[in-house]
Amino acid sequence: MPDWEVVAQRFLNPLSYKELVRPWQLGCKCSWIGIPVDVRNEGGQMKEKYKMFLEEMSQFIMEEIPKAEYSSIFNDFVESEFFLIDGDSLIITCLCEKSLSLGQNLHFFYLVERYLMDLASKGGQFVIVFFKDAEYAYTNFPELLSLRSALILHLQQNTTINVQTKYSGCLSQEWKCFLEETCPYFLIVADEGLNDSQTNFFNFLILHSWAMKIQVVLSSEQVSDVLRLYAYLIASMVRNQLFFMKNEKKIKYTYTALIKQLEQNRVSALSPLFKNFTWTDMMEEACEMIYLLEQLWPEGSDIRRVLCVTSCSLSLRMYHHFLVNRKKTASGQVTKFLQVNSKPLSLQEVEDLCRLHCLSVAFLLHLPLSQRAGARFITSHWIQDTQTFFKMKRWCEYFILNNISNFENLNLTHLPDLSDEPLLKNITFYYEKEHVQGLHLNLGNVIEKEYEHLWNTVSNLVKDFEVGKPFPMRTTKVCFLKKKRSPIKEISKGMVPNLGFIPVSCKLVDEFVGDILKDLPFLKSDDPMVTSLVKHKEFDELMHWHSHKLLKDDYDCARCDADDYSRDPYVLKSKQKFHTFQRLYGNSLESVSSKLIVTQTVKPKKFNAPKNKKTHETKAEIIARENKKRLLAKEEQKEEQKWNSLSVPIEQEMKDNLNSGIKKLEDFLKSCKSNSVKFHAEMVGLTSCLKAWKEHCRDVDKVSRDLSIAVQMMKRIHSLMDKYPELLQEADYQFIAKCLKYLGFDELASAVHSTQVLEEELKKQKKRRYSVDMGPVRFQLQCMGPYLIRDERKDPDPRVQDFIPDTWQRELLDVVDNNESAVIVAPTSSGKTYASYYCMEKVMKESDDGVVVYVAPTKALVNQVAATVENRFSKNLPSGEAICGIFTREYRHDALNSQVLVTVPACLEILLLSPHRQKWVKKIRYVIFDEVHCLGGEIGAEVWEHLLVMIRCPFLALSATISNPAHLTEWLQSVKSYWKQMDNIIARNISSKKKIDSRDNFCKNYLQMTQSYKVRLVVYGERYNDLEKYVCSLKDNEVDFDHFHPYGALTTDHIEKLGFPSDLTLSPRESIQLYDAMAQVWETWPRAQELCPEKFTHFKNKIVIKKLDARKYEENLKAELANWIKNGNLKEAKIVLQSLRPNTLGISENTVGIFPHVIEKLRKLGKLPALCFIFNIHTVEEMAFSVKTFLEQKQERKRPLKADKEAHVMENKLRKVKKSMEKQKIIEEKSQKKPRKMDQSLIHEAEHDSLLKCLEKNQEIPQDCTYADQKAVDTETLQAVFHRVKFQQRGEELMALAHRGIGYHHRCLSAREKYLVEVLFRKGFIRVVTATGTLALGINMPCKSVIFAQNSVYLDALNYRQMSGRAGRRGQDLLGEVYFLNIPLPKIEKLIKSNVPELRGQFPVSVTLILRLMLLASKGDDSEDAHAKVLSVLKHSLLSFKQPRLVEMLKLYFIFSLQLLVKEGFLDREGNPMGFAGLVSHLYYHEPSNIVFVSFLVGGLFHKLCQPTRKGSKHFSQDVMEKLLLVLAHLFGRRYIPAKFLNTTAKFHQSKVFLDDLPEDFNAALLEYNMNVTKDFVSFLLIVSKLADMKQEYQLPLSNIDFTGKQCEDSQLVSHLMNCKEGRKAISPFVCLSGNTDADLLEPHTINQVILHTIGINGNQIPVLWSQRFDRQGRKMPLNAYILDFYKHGSLKGLAQDNRIHGGDAYLLLKDFLLTLKAISVSLRELCENEDDNVVLAFEQLSETFTEKFKKV
Repeated sequence: MPDWEVVAQRFLNPLSYKELVRPWQLGCKCSWIGIPVDVRNEGGQMKEKYKMFLEEMSQFIMEEIPKAEYSSIFNDFVESEFFLIDGDSLIITCLCEKSLSLGQNLHFFYLVERYLMDLASKGGQFVIVFFKDAEYAYTNFPELLSLRSALILHLQQNTTINVQTKYSGCLSQEWKCFLEETCPYFLIVADEGLNDSQTNFFNFLILHSWAMKIQVVLSSEQVSDVLRLYAYLIASMVRNQLFFMKNEKKIKYTYTALIKQLEQNRVSALSPLFKNFTWTDMMEEACEMIYLLEQLWPEGSDIRRVLCVTSCSLSLRMYHHFLVNRKKTASGQVTKFLQVNSKPLSLQEVEDLCRLHCLSVAFLLHLPLSQRAGARFITSHWIQDTQTFFKMKRWCEYFILNNISNFENLNLTHLPDLSDEPLLKNITFYYEKEHVQGLHLNLGNVIEKEYEHLWNTVSNLVKDFEVGKPFPMRTTKVCFLKKKRSPIKEISKGMVPNLGFIPVSCKLVDEFVGDILKDLPFLKSDDPMVTSLVKHKEFDELMHWHSHKLLKDDYDCARCDADDYSRDPYVLKSKQKFHTFQRLYGNSLESVSSKLIVTQTVKPKKFNAPKNKKTHETKAEIIARENKKRLLAKEEQKEEQKWNSLSVPIEQEMKDNLNSGIKKLEDFLKSCKSNSVKFHAEMVGLTSCLKAWKEHCRDVDKVSRDLSIAVQMMKRIHSLMDKYPELLQEADYQFIAKCLKYLGFDELASAVHSTQVLEEELKKQKKRRYSVDMGPVRFQLQCMGPYLIRDERKDPDPRVQDFIPDTWQRELLDVVDNNESAVIVAPTSSGKTYASYYCMEKVMKESDDGVVVYVAPTKALVNQVAATVENRFSKNLPSGEAICGIFTREYRHDALNSQVLVTVPACLEILLLSPHRQKWVKKIRYVIFDEVHCLGGEIGAEVWEHLLVMIRCPFLALSATISNPAHLTEWLQSVKSYWKQMDNIIARNISSKKKIDSRDNFCKNYLQMTQSYKVRLVVYGERYNDLEKYVCSLKDNEVDFDHFHPYGALTTDHIEKLGFPSDLTLSPRESIQLYDAMAQVWETWPRAQELCPEKFTHFKNKIVIKKLDARKYEENLKAELANWIKNGNLKEAKIVLQSLRPNTLGISENTVGIFPHVIEKLRKLGKLPALCFIFNIHTVEEMAFSVKTFLEQKQERKRPLKADKEAHVMENKLRKVKKSMEKQKIIEEKSQKKPRKMDQSLIHEAEHDSLLKCLEKNQEIPQDCTYADQKAVDTETLQAVFHRVKFQQRGEELMALAHRGIGYHHRCLSAREKYLVEVLFRKGFIRVVTATGTLALGINMPCKSVIFAQNSVYLDALNYRQMSGRAGRRGQDLLGEVYFLNIPLPKIEKLIKSNVPELRGQFPVSVTLILRLMLLASKGDDSEDAHAKVLSVLKHSLLSFKQPRLVEMLKLYFIFSLQLLVKEGFLDREGNPMGFAGLVSHLYYHEPSNIVFVSFLVGGLFHKLCQPTRKGSKHFSQDVMEKLLLVLAHLFGRRYIPAKFLNTTAKFHQSKVFLDDLPEDFNAALLEYNMNVTKDFVSFLLIVSKLADMKQEYQLPLSNIDFTGKQCEDSQLVSHLMNCKEGRKAISPFVCLSGNTDADLLEPHTINQVILHTIGINGNQIPVLWSQRFDRQGRKMPLNAYILDFYKHGSLKGLAQDNRIHGGDAYLLLKDFLLTLKAISVSLRELCENEDDNVVLAFEQLSETFTEKFKKV
């Protein structure tokens, strides 16, 4: 019999289908598993065209699946995302859990709740949707229908989860409206169902979601860790939306046809069971049964009792009808469906089954979970004859549950525990086997009474016939369970690991975990496990290997173009070129002149404020003062002369064009230093503005008046009154008052100068003509918001030369002066980085030895900071020393011989953990952590944590986005307190030693004296520039920008519960808008007058309103709005917030097509330069080229018709002239005589130059057809930047884009290509850049506008703030603007109002990290220092800070790791490294692949594989190379493909795509390694299980329904059935209900689902590497063969086409793999002294070959 038929036959037994919903595990090709033969072809009557289209849909989705991006769907923060979960996908995902015994309802509900709780605990905001039409897919699975109904009821009644069940299907109009209103970001859905019907439903849902621009997350491949949930996310691309639009009618017709067919199938499925009863009839029967029970139980009851008696009663009645109808039906007319059954049960036998079920429910009602978890597990299946009744009973349960709302006073708490099939089998087995054999056990009083009550109720409800009495339980002899040799599942005690630790004794271990060691079971010294710990059995090939040798680390392996101390001329020249470009790059970052640093021999005095007391001046000081005074006077005279020469042209310019003239005036004011000259210039500007305003008012009516002239006028008045009050004379005050009168500000004018002359001069008619028609306060707030004067300190700080620092910046300088540490939280571009450079300068001044380390999160930021340092500082250092060094994984330059090292976290960690680099580490005086919020990031977050706890020196931790800085500071202060204690201990130890080098001693003591252990928190929340938001929309086919008021994003609920977001501020004009809305909505508002701008107390009689004044007004309005909500004016508050929302639908068209028009509109409004953030690399490039094409087409339209022809003619002429010139040159060279016609060559040259100029003019890009500012960069600099990318992969296209003023920026660009975009953008040449998140982290690319043009999971609250913070260049823009293009309004609202993330710790350690720490502790140059560092890492986890239970768990994990390292031979029992510990730690980045690789090496597998082509040869065949690469591809650079894609019918042209399995010997070795490690981990779990909170473990995770209670002790039967207490220690009691034991922890991929969830650890911490991975539906997930495919064909295009990896991503993946391959090759060569070792030679050959292929791309 074919496999699928065997499975189908089993599935017809509805309570024995543990494996049947997982047909893919059985290798079945048919996806209609579980459906009887006659109904398997569900679409048999469906038209062929619909079936063909269903297949087309399926293939389209199949092609999209491999393009899915595997990432964290929550990123670093989830509050800004709202998503949907398809309820049926949730059911399928949980049903397919390997540990679940289907039919065990409570375990299933536990899995559902644990999954949902995991989402909720990670901040997930979601809605679960169950579509009505989706029920049809369960027609042949009625047991799942009732389970589905129970789940919906449970989630609605017992949890706070929003569950939607009102939508018929995904194509309904109501569903579309719901999506438009809520704008969910993604939908979690399965890609394959139980059968084709369900798969088709999922396909419709996926397609519709894409059409609605909702991204799809595949439910089957999710993996969860401490903070995140990883899954495959398929973006909604234009091609997906077009497919739906193009086929919309087909999709709807096909869906309708499918539903009709499924309706018919449902009728066909019910007919054999219920015969004359229709669907409606059965619903009525269920209602009647519930009504009858209500009469019997008027006081109400528990859902378990109600469902038990009603379903038993209804199914007995229906089965009675079934038997009667069967007798009436002629034998030849029996349906094919019933022919499947051999013989149905008799009515009496069915009654016995119902009795057993009632008894099982009695058990459920009275046994606590702790007792039920010890139940034995029966493995026998139900006999075939029970099939019909069980199917009928499940249908009856479904009908009852769908009408259960009719039953009043019903307790629905225990909906998750309605039935327990394993328990039913357990009871059945007892009565069939053990009771018959003479084992008679009592039920106990409570259970017996409950059972009798249930059965008697059933008897009362069944009216058609009499049912038997409660006892005896069995009245028939038929066995309902199939006979089996071993029906009871036995716990395999041999598989459960030995609970005992190998003793490991060393100072470090004793100090860290000594407090818990005494409580742990240790093995004796003669235990076989201990005695077997010998050195690796080294076979012959390893005799020449020195495994203990310390290897080169990543520092040595990083590419270095030049030896740091080399004097070679070529090396020196290349270094000179490098430094020259660094200075050019640095100069683009900031125009600061280089500062020469001179080392100070005397320690600088601590800065103090100047004293007030006058001191006696010396003669030299008097002379110096007089000289300075003379120089200032001379400088002022020069400034006056300069102004005298410029004033007339500037006045004329202002008269001709006020804006242009004002710009020139302000340029002069910026460069001028003399206050008196600036005062005169301002007065001239004010006079010109007044003339312009008067002239403008005479020429233009009030409606079309340009208030910008009045704004400029008031701006001049602000400047004069605030900056130069001491220079103002009577006449000046009179003139200012006159200007204010002209603007209509009479009260202000009177306050400035009270004279009557002005009244006569300015009559009332004139006054009305010139007035701005609004009050002075409103005018300043509404029209002058960006120009309001900021409250800045005017007293200079002698420590800062370039600007006057704010108070909070001075605090940072004090921190550095006092050698303190600080956490600094301030907005982007606020100036927090200045403290970093002050810190560098301070350390460089102190000595030539001290080092400052600057830690940046990305290589791009590393290069930027290094260039800034190079540009800022210069210093005469000893030969071979440098000011600035760089160290990244790919490249290093002057890393250890510089005073400022700029690096990434992982590279600094390498240096800190390197045993023999501790001498350099001690030179570190300060560490600066930029973007420290990466501590909560997705990748490498734990490294930031390690650095913060390992460094002994002070630090500065900078960030713009941390919401819990106080918690972070408190944690860091605890670390510093530890170091204070350790430093004191080390100091005492040093002083007690004899014969100490006095110099070293002095150095150490000096460090201790100068260092402070204080950690300050410096928070500054004010942005220098306001930020306004706009939504892009289309109006009359024109791009328009609608202002988005920040409070429009808020709701009254949000304000009431969470208040106003701390960083949500308003611009002054937005404050006015808020007031106007409040006054308009509530006409009788009591405080309207008080908060009116003109009457507001803080503005009263103020001529100059400052930014701080506006902020106070905003705070008052905010408080008043909150009071409205608090005091019952909720309705008015809601209307206010609603009125502030933009009245726009946004743009729903193709973003790529509309984007150029958005940019063009920004250009016209003067809003460039602009950064556009997009989160897909392909779209980033596409957007940039769309703008270029737009400009080219624009130029083409403007270009004269004959221009191309003229250009062609000129090019031909130019070619001929060039040839003539070349011929002439050859003739002249050959001719020894002086040519007769020397002027001929001159004529050719002149003609050539003339033609060239004409051609350039012909091809010149018109100014309005490019965004490039040609004046921003000189030609020489432009050519120098272009020259660097000449031979780069994207060099040509980037240069072409740059000529149009456009660029793009993403991670796949080379460093030089990124430099081009960054430098030219900062210089102002490029004015439009499209980019991914590469520019979000600290890159200095300020702009006027920021555009968000793609919705993405990466567009969260954190990235929004980082990216939008780029808008508004301090010193250039007074206002930053953010534009949302094609981002849904609800998403914009969530981004604006969401808080930034709280920093939560990661799981801090790994096995390899512990090995690296042990290496440092045993091999470090300074053992005490190394010991202190290691302890600091182990003790100070942010995750376990103030969490004692987690501290103990981490200690136990440390012990587990030690055990593993000892057993694998990397540590001895004294904690000393041995074996290949160096190689494992060198490949630390790839755990657990590093450990597996070494196990393969030690096992001799590589020596067996790497055999040369012939004996004595050093060359290996292609087959050997490919097999070796196959093994490495299984270990490193693993990239999975979603399981569904294995079914693809697509043809691959160059690649194989799916990676072959490991060779058998390697696979066997890997399996052995995995099992050994898993056993150790399970042993660890069994011990750590004592930390579980068992109170929580007996509750469902989400609903908190408690299943504890008093154990039933009076029932012998209960004691007999629940007698399995052993082997169930580390797994959840809910999981035990499915027969799982601790031994099941050894099963691959099951740990996370079965372990006690309150332990705080999961299977992700186990260092195993399974050769095969299965998704949540049990399907194999293949590895992508991109590494091996590239090795074979060498084409990135092939990888993009076949392997579905973007070319840029493929390049980076291959680059990473190559770095790993080279590291292995170099390390093996170092470890082996035999030059002819085959493994070393093979790896070297593979490395060389792979490098050659890689270089070609």
